[in-house]
Amino acid sequence: MFPVYYVFPLSTSVFSGPQMNLINLCNSNPWIEKEKQLFGVAGTEFDFEANNPGDAAKRLVDAHETIKRLQGHVDKRNVEKCDVYQKEVTDLIRKRKVVYKDRQHLEDVMNLMQEKKREAVAVALEQVNEDFGQIFSMLLPGANAKLVRVSEEDILAGLEVKVAFGDAWKESLTELSGGQRSLIALSLIFAMLLFKPAPIYILDEVDAALDVMHTQNIGKMISEKFKTSQFIVVSLKDGMFSNANVLFRTELRNGQSKVQRIAKQLPTLETVSRSDVTYEQRRKKAQSRVQVLRDDCNRLTDNCENLRIVD
Repeated sequence: MFPVYYVFPLSTSVFSGPQMNLINLCNSNPWIEKEKQLFGVAGTEFDFEANNPGDAAKRLVDAHETIKRLQGHVDKRNVEKCDVYQKEVTDLIRKRKVVYKDRQHLEDVMNLMQEKKREAVAVALEQVNEDFGQIFSMLLPGANAKLVRVSEEDILAGLEVKVAFGDAWKESLTELSGGQRSLIALSLIFAMLLFKPAPIYILDEVDAALDVMHTQNIGKMISEKFKTSQFIVVSLKDGMFSNANVLFRTELRNGQSKVQRIAKQLPTLETVSRSDVTYEQRRKKAQSRVQVLRDDCNRLTDNCENLRIVD
């Protein structure tokens, strides 16, 4: 093995010749002290039997000569530019990593929002569908209606309306009359208003295409389903008037319009059945769940806005 020399803190005047050179070499190369236990060990870079120092020295001389020869063909300004470009490349790689990370975060957020959106639509659909069928049956006794998914795999693909008279379900809404289609549209609108109520509703001659019986059914349905809501209804048919609390009659006399208020006796509060209470509780639960999902989506959107902007 290659002999290991230890350097002691003695006066350098004691040594001379090769020993002094060895001391200077160790002092100028601190790594020798750290790696000396590997000197001569087979399989390491200090395996002097496998790595001939003479060959290594020759390769080093050749490398220095190659460097000197190439330096004559290299513009130092280009070397400086290369350093600048290398820094730019390193910075671009860093920015790309940030962009890829943010893109992955955005994709994860979008997928999560899609899941919550699907869940919210499913919850709302279940409740609106129940109200839709009940309201349509009230407006058109003996009939039924429901909303059906266009695609069973994805609820966001769309919905279609199915209508039945008795036990026979119609293939298309084109088989219905104009009045029946008006009732379908009104039933769906009222069902959605029940799910997300507003403080006041204004209806302008929604019964124009309906006969008196259906108009009366609309007024009855409003009084039963929207007991805590306020409606302003414009109508020319008596069927709607019979369910109003207050009437405002307009007329034209001698070229002047006049409005007369006709107050009716307010109906007494009816006893609320247990089934009505349970039904209202289910609607409130569905509304609450949809609101939670909506809040979750808003929080996810806020998180996306806080992503880093890469300059």
